[in-house]
Amino acid sequence: MLRSTTGAIIARGEMRQLARSDRTESYLSFAFKDGSQHEETTTFTERDVFRLVSYRVRQRGRSFPTQLEASLDASGQYRVASREGDEAEKVDEGRVELPDDIANGLVLLLVKNLAKGESETVHVVAFGPKPRLVGLKLVPDGDEPILVAGAKKTATRYAGRPDLGALDAVAKVVGKHPPDYHFWLYRSEPPGFLAAAGPLYPGGPVWRIELTTATWPSARSPRS
Repeated sequence: MLRSTTGAIIARGEMRQLARSDRTESYLSFAFKDGSQHEETTTFTERDVFRLVSYRVRQRGRSFPTQLEASLDASGQYRVASREGDEAEKVDEGRVELPDDIANGLVLLLVKNLAKGESETVHVVAFGPKPRLVGLKLVPDGDEPILVAGAKKTATRYAGRPDLGALDAVAKVVGKHPPDYHFWLYRSEPPGFLAAAGPLYPGGPVWRIELTTATWPSARSPRS
């Protein structure tokens, strides 16, 4: 589920992964209460290291000021179709120079694979709607006590700190620096995802992704 900073549920979604030969496809979607939709599809390989093959994001509805459909592949080829308000749709296509550590759609997976106490820096392409390369420093950010079915456990928190390069200091001074992302993991083996918080688009509000569980409409459990 997706919550606002006040705790209100604003969208429900799902995430699934499908392995195809030597590639894995990851799909994340949210259906908002106001009818808006967010969809991300990421294809990657994991031979020795995680490597992006292709990424696609689609955002539609009132929750998004820019109606956007963008795609990117490992060669740096991109296409962005965007529309703001009542304006006509604009299409931008081209190629950007990508580093080897490009991580669109992979950040949560990378955080789960960090060794305890380890930090890493990766890069993502932000579509706002023009593509812009942004560094993201993934660093451990402390532990928090949690309850799992009433039992006391510990969650490890990581921060994802955007780095705008030469514009970083200026953005902080004028109040335009993107907020940090946060990720919470249950340090089992392998680590389990608990929650994540951050904007879904450049300049957007901080929303929190949380796991949810199945419930039954009656007091009875499902029959065995």
